[in-house]
Amino acid sequence: QVQLVESGGGLVQAGGSLRLSCAASGGTLGAYSIGWFRQAPGKEREFVGVINRSGGTTAYADSVKGRFTMSRDNAKNTVYLQMNSLKREDTAVYYCAATWRGLVTGTSDFGSWGQGTQVTVSS
Repeated sequence: QVQLVESGGGLVQAGGSLRLSCAASGGTLGAYSIGWFRQAPGKEREFVGVINRSGGTTAYADSVKGRFTMSRDNAKNTVYLQMNSLKREDTAVYYCAATWRGLVTGTSDFGSWGQGTQVTVSS
């Protein structure tokens, strides 16, 4: 089963940008669709976006559409989440996850999860 590790989180001011990375080991990332989720304190984990195996198709939550962009480099076994125009409400732990399925959005659809990376947006 593929292992995932997120990186790139940190503290950023509102309106700023961050790029998160999701690196895979123990498997070929290109065999999976990859999703990004986030969880804020006291809230449930929520869907952010998903990218298919080839990287040709993506889907996003309404809350991030137009601000966040997913991409992937299968040769580097890495998926990226570019986050622009960040808002305070984007503050959360961000997780990437892998699925054999297509463009799915439910947490139960994903079998492998990373440990998460903290993103904090200050005003």
